[in-house]
Amino acid sequence: MRTLDKRIDPHVKLAAVLVQRAPTLTLAYDERCKSRLAATLDNGDEAAVLLPRGTILRDGDVLVAQDGGLVRVIAAPQAVLRVTASDRLTLTRAAYHLGNRHTPVEVAIDALTLEADPVLEDMLLRLGAQVEHATLPFQPEAGAYGGGHRHGHDESFAEDYALAQQVYGEHHGHAHDHGHDHSDDHAAADDHDHDHCHDHAHGDGPGHSHSHHSHHAHR
Repeated sequence: MRTLDKRIDPHVKLAAVLVQRAPTLTLAYDERCKSRLAATLDNGDEAAVLLPRGTILRDGDVLVAQDGGLVRVIAAPQAVLRVTASDRLTLTRAAYHLGNRHTPVEVAIDALTLEADPVLEDMLLRLGAQVEHATLPFQPEAGAYGGGHRHGHDESFAEDYALAQQVYGEHHGHAHDHGHDHSDDHAAADDHDHDHCHDHAHGDGPGHSHSHHSHHAHR
């Protein structure tokens, strides 16, 4: 079994021939969110993915095995919803409500794409959007301050929160003190591997709470 424990920085330019000759690993989005994964390469070889927690692999990423070999990641086609609208306001409202639920979304100029979910599909239709079922590779928008979607209990949240406050302070001349240390609040999470991409649904309105009911059809 090959152990894949490094990801090459996407900004590093590799010789095209090396990348093309590398065996491939095709994974759906949920699998690409896992830093610990037993997988089978497309050539049939068994592999173990052991990456830093919080890593989210994207289509085209190149992994390095402990033996020095390269493996190229491919985003697998999967069931998705492609959302469009007859006017920009409706599409903007759809994006707002999906963001309010912390739903991973792939953003294009005239469309939104998300993993297939009957509850979210119904919401989008009620908003007046058009929803098309498709089978496509899914690459949602990366987080504004990090590599991907994160929740408050993820180990990287404290860093992202601090960076967000720094950016806010630079624009407004000060940073707010919220009265407690988020890293302390979530220290207990360090003993767990939070490899999920979006396990929580969020209700509407202020003061909403996290819930662990699964409204995702593929769960």
